[in-house]
Amino acid sequence: MQLFSQKIILDLPDCDIVYFPNFFSLETARHHFQSLKDSIPWQQDKITVFGKVYDQPRLTALFGTGRSTYSYSGITMYPNPFTPELLNIKNKVEQVTNVSFNTCLLNYYRDGKDSNGWHADDEKELGKNPIIASISLGSERFFHLRNKEDKTLKHKILLKNGSLLVMKGKTQHYWQHQIPKTSKSISGRINLTFRILI
Repeated sequence: MQLFSQKIILDLPDCDIVYFPNFFSLETARHHFQSLKDSIPWQQDKITVFGKVYDQPRLTALFGTGRSTYSYSGITMYPNPFTPELLNIKNKVEQVTNVSFNTCLLNYYRDGKDSNGWHADDEKELGKNPIIASISLGSERFFHLRNKEDKTLKHKILLKNGSLLVMKGKTQHYWQHQIPKTSKSISGRINLTFRILI
């Protein structure tokens, strides 16, 4: 069941982001979180930062309709075929965005120590003005934005369980985003980021 009691359009320059806090009911969101947590073949890749190799501070998985790989931060991921559950979620996202997605990158933040640093989703595989539709399941986490040119221009959103955030247009050209670590004792969060690989 989908609930659209609220739709928030961010008022930021060179930014096209829409946030639906209640895309899924809490009951549906809890079901999807537990199901995906238990069924997805999560992996933890190595990343290189300033010449040092670290475990990526979250678990990931890639699903897609074809065999196209997705590369970022020196990592190349190979897609699994969409499961019926992911297809069901994808179809609901497509009904709202009027976009057909062919790929989903999933992130599992196990606790507050897991994170995703400042970046833009501007890889060449995503095209010139990519659209990213992001579903949040589980614990709430803050989503930070900052302008690439003026890093004092910032914004943050608390991503709720069952919410949908859609980034499109020129957003990736002018803005970076992150999910920072938190010292709060929180449980896991799963993030589904639907994309179009070209």
